[in-house]
Amino acid sequence: MPVKKYNQIYSRIKERIEDEEYGCQTMLPSENTLTEEFGCSRNTVRRALRQLAEEGYVQSMHGKGVQVIYQPYEQADFMFSGIESLKEAAERNQKEYETKVVCFAQLTVDEKIARRTSFAPGTQIYYVQRVRYMGGQALIMDHNYFRTDVVRDLTPGIAEQSVYEYMENVLHEDIVTTKRRMTVERVTQIDEKYLDLKDFNCLAVVSSFTYNGDGVMFEYTQSRHRPDCFVFYDHAQRIRK
Repeated sequence: MPVKKYNQIYSRIKERIEDEEYGCQTMLPSENTLTEEFGCSRNTVRRALRQLAEEGYVQSMHGKGVQVIYQPYEQADFMFSGIESLKEAAERNQKEYETKVVCFAQLTVDEKIARRTSFAPGTQIYYVQRVRYMGGQALIMDHNYFRTDVVRDLTPGIAEQSVYEYMENVLHEDIVTTKRRMTVERVTQIDEKYLDLKDFNCLAVVSSFTYNGDGVMFEYTQSRHRPDCFVFYDHAQRIRK
């Protein structure tokens, strides 16, 4: 199955849904129509539609077709499902954003880092602290840990742009799966130093464990968010037993 064709179909239909060319509660064109438009097989169209369903954009209606269920989110929202960089989220929400690297180091994982990240002791990693600005305010503090043998030749300049774009477009790495945990935690001295906290004494903390196409966990990230600015959405499908 041609990956480029699948991505093209997925991205084009997603764009049409987000632009409300295909409105909420309306039916997508039939599989026959889409295969003719994109010049591909039914399987390729079905894979694109399956991905859209997994991300909460559409829902298959037995005997009827595929219905759009996407509803626009508020401007500051992040998707808890899916794997999305801050740059992609900001562009999707049409927000101005900026990233500043305040710490960049190459480390060897010790027992303490291993307990925090699940990387094996002795693994070589890049440790990066990044402050994320949205609308001119410092709202997110990221603590990133990347394996050096996967995210090769990482630099502070790349980290201030998009690590995922660098991985996909330069290193040709597939970013496939992430597992996340959300907690609420008290602010730390580092949070107080870099973030515009207002009167908040706690943050929404999202810890992510991300894997590449070879099944290797290449990233552990802890993102610490000011709680009044971000709402995380997820979606789920119930499977009858």
